[in-house]
Amino acid sequence: MTERHDGGASGGWDPAHHALRELVMAATVRIHRTGVGYAPEESGAFLGSGFFIAPNWVLTCAHVIHGGEGGEVTVIYQAGPFEEPRGVPGQVAATLPDHLDGPVRGGWPAPDLALVRLREPVDHDCVYVSERPAPHFAEGRVFYAGWTSYQGRPEILDGFLTVRGTIGGWSTGAQMRLGENDLPPGVSGGPVIDPVRGEVVGVLKSRADHGTGGTSIGIERLRMLQVPPDTGPAPDSAPGQPHHPPPHDPHPHPHDLYQAVFHAHDRYHRDRQQPAGSRRPTWADLQSELRARPGRTLSPDERGELLGRLADLPPPVSTRGLLDLLDSLPDFRLPPLSPAPRGWRDGLGVLYETARQDGALRLVLDYAMGVLIAARPPTPSVLDAEQALWDWIKQAATALDSGYRREIARRREEHLGDRQRDRHGRTSADRLTGDAPAERTRARPRDPAQERSVLLEVVRRGWEPDRCDWSISVTRPDGEATRLYEGQRVPLDGLGAHLAASLAEAFRRCDEPGRPVALQVALPHLLLGMAVDEWRLRPGADPLGAERPVVVRCGDRDQLPAEDDDGYGTYGQRASAPDGADGHRAPSSDEESDRRDRWHRVHAQHAQAEVLDCDDGVRRPVPEPAALRGLAPRTVPVLCRQGDQRYEDDATALGRLARAGYGVVLWRRSRRQTDSVCGEFHRGAKVTVDDGDGAGALPELVHGLRTQVRAGLTEAFWADGIALLYDDPHQPLPGSGDLLEAP
Repeated sequence: MTERHDGGASGGWDPAHHALRELVMAATVRIHRTGVGYAPEESGAFLGSGFFIAPNWVLTCAHVIHGGEGGEVTVIYQAGPFEEPRGVPGQVAATLPDHLDGPVRGGWPAPDLALVRLREPVDHDCVYVSERPAPHFAEGRVFYAGWTSYQGRPEILDGFLTVRGTIGGWSTGAQMRLGENDLPPGVSGGPVIDPVRGEVVGVLKSRADHGTGGTSIGIERLRMLQVPPDTGPAPDSAPGQPHHPPPHDPHPHPHDLYQAVFHAHDRYHRDRQQPAGSRRPTWADLQSELRARPGRTLSPDERGELLGRLADLPPPVSTRGLLDLLDSLPDFRLPPLSPAPRGWRDGLGVLYETARQDGALRLVLDYAMGVLIAARPPTPSVLDAEQALWDWIKQAATALDSGYRREIARRREEHLGDRQRDRHGRTSADRLTGDAPAERTRARPRDPAQERSVLLEVVRRGWEPDRCDWSISVTRPDGEATRLYEGQRVPLDGLGAHLAASLAEAFRRCDEPGRPVALQVALPHLLLGMAVDEWRLRPGADPLGAERPVVVRCGDRDQLPAEDDDGYGTYGQRASAPDGADGHRAPSSDEESDRRDRWHRVHAQHAQAEVLDCDDGVRRPVPEPAALRGLAPRTVPVLCRQGDQRYEDDATALGRLARAGYGVVLWRRSRRQTDSVCGEFHRGAKVTVDDGDGAGALPELVHGLRTQVRAGLTEAFWADGIALLYDDPHQPLPGSGDLLEAP
């Protein structure tokens, strides 16, 4: 049930506003104290409202979460009117102000904002947040939503409020005065929306003590979030040069909450515009229906695409650098702003306020070119993001004259030339020192081929498909294996619990302080998706994948189906007939040679990720082995939808990749809604692979991502369920996967 307080809404509910209401309410949440049940009728621990501002991020008021103990709260959201509410633990990541001197009197001081990060990854809708420095309201009213306690039950409500002015003027505590509607307790922290442009512009802060209405805080106040301190220059950095994170870090600004949240926000809305199976409208669809045109030149989908491409790049080095870029734009006067713009999206929003009708597009493109040529480390993912931004600029510039198109092409050429000269200069210096900057500033990943590991082999019993035989060994760097334990006829269901004690003993024999031994798991090709990394050695322990590197190997590579076989077998059992008699055949010497060559190439140089089963959110089947062999030698295949069984041969996808000679494959187990946004996984996987030092770093990087997911690091939630095939052809499995004989 929902309550709508009309408050001026009479006659204003056209189809576009109905869509706006649905989008807002889908993203509005209620916040409770921890340790409560999640049933809708339980409102005793109810603290207030909030809303999803980015994937797994909730924005609310600081005074709302102040009731939570130790910065922990429970966020309860509801995906739709017929969906059951779900509670998720949340952690307060930041508040504004970030501290208070003494007890609060007369209401919480402005800005009174708080960011809550979810401790678990979930699928949900997010609002669209305005990038404008100060919203304007053509009709003098705003739309709002929030939760309250009605007859002892939590209920969501929404309605319209009139804009009556501001409190605080130009100060950092400016608030918007709202009136002509009752605001019951609990709605504080809910979103305030500009109904003309279809974007969130504020957060409900308080209700009037006398009469109707209340106040809201402008969304732009989030720019006041603390900037993380500079960690200082790297050892190889020249004086005055900025320190950059390791190129393989998929989150170049993980500690700057403002940049992390809004980059995730803009990528989410860019990705929601991609073709998908969802029937739900998007915020850009809604804004198009409302005929909103940001900056009088961009359509909502053009604006979303540009913001998404800007969000793929590292943020401005500093606010001063962003202001200098805006100041350098021709025929543009930077107005005084408080708080000052902080991210690329903020700079674009500033342009909307002063752009002339005839020069708006040129101004936007000049700004985009300034972002494109800004100084940043040229990692593979950055180069790809810059190319994507340049493609957008080129396309948009076709609406302008040839002289302007020639000018931006010249600026692009100069930028590439400067970067090339800079790269050659550093290369010469590195030859003199005998080392490269990246090698000096980044610890080398351990080489699995040079260390001991624990090997678990699982063989499915063809005549008992729900049972398996297994063995646990310790392998030395030279490939020699010593068997520790084995078993037979063990049910696959509950295998992890059955092996916990044996694995724990094997790990104890090999672990060193601060360096847990890696676990390799050899599985039949039809079981490669088994979630071994989620096993626990004991109740309450971390999953194995967060505790140590865990990779899988194909245990029956010599029994993979022939390429012309129309089926991959029922149970993945070993063939009992001669090669070729039942559709299976052992790999040829040429295939083994190709496999070793591919392994060498992805380890000897930068690897390159390629998503094979998802095209911008549209599911597609994994190609056949013959087509897979045609991919570039440095390719690391990535599967986004592994396990959703959309196509008949989905269960064989990993087997086809193994047949095609791939020893390194990255995927995530599908446990999401069919219409969930997957752009963050595509981006994260690509940055992890492309910006690393070859495929040899992936076992450690995947381990680090699993650890971050387990620790509740929101920026790593894209990697929830991530898995890695890492099957070294130079380290063949003992006995070709057969159980080791007793000593």
